[in-house]
Amino acid sequence: MNKAELIDAIASGSGLTKADSRRALDAFVEATEGTLKKGERVALVGFGSFGVTRREARKGRNPQTGKEINIPAKNVVKFKAGTDLTRKVN
Repeated sequence: MNKAELIDAIASGSGLTKADSRRALDAFVEATEGTLKKGERVALVGFGSFGVTRREARKGRNPQTGKEINIPAKNVVKFKAGTDLTRKVN
């Protein structure tokens, strides 16, 4: 499902117009991004939670040349599915 399909699904499920659904989705994404940039968690009960973890610098290997490379440290976003979502998928 892409963004346009998600907007259509939100519109049909909520009775909102597509324009309102797009604004709602964009607002959710912006709020989530802002919260994660601060290093905080976003928890949606029954769905799951988004969080930020720090990945330390490490050594890797270029698969084409075999040459060792340094991979810098960075923050990564992780999603953990909630129990309800996991049950519904299975």
